[in-house]
Amino acid sequence: MILKEVYYFFIPPPKWRVAVIIALAVLTGTGLVIFHISNASSYLSDNPRACINCHVMTTEYASWQRSSHARVATCNDCHVPHNSIIRKYSFKASDGMRHAAMFTFRLEPQVIQIKEAGQNVVQENCLRCHSDQIHATYLSRSINAEENKSGIGRFCWDCHRETPHGRIKSLSAYPDARVPQLNPVIPEWLDNFTK
Repeated sequence: MILKEVYYFFIPPPKWRVAVIIALAVLTGTGLVIFHISNASSYLSDNPRACINCHVMTTEYASWQRSSHARVATCNDCHVPHNSIIRKYSFKASDGMRHAAMFTFRLEPQVIQIKEAGQNVVQENCLRCHSDQIHATYLSRSINAEENKSGIGRFCWDCHRETPHGRIKSLSAYPDARVPQLNPVIPEWLDNFTK
């Protein structure tokens, strides 16, 4: 009986069915176009090119590309948690939604600043990769942002400021940065048709 009530709850009255089907088709089509244009599937990968889907990240990409980390680590190796796949993709989803909202509403800053959650993840990953080099120091314990604000510890980049992005972090820092070109969002057949 309950299943029947649920079924009828989601089925529109006969006079509304065509309008509801058209509205759902338009919403689905719009969602698929936005998914394609934003290159959303690229964010599921660990490819650093996904980070430059937005022009604001080109300076970070260019500085990473010329650093020693480029040979051994991708963006996700440093900026995404690695202790569980659930934490990794939930972090990517929450961070990605924040970025999407900022870029959609043109709220992106000229100088990129890492948020507290990101700082903690980067610190975890520094310790994960370099644990054999810091075993004898007080940095071998996990340091979070609250401890850092209270002066009890330091982040790795407090001393290693230029690793891997350099000191200058703005859109004008690398005006002629050579980064891979993005693929066009308009399909070739449509581009040819409009010409």
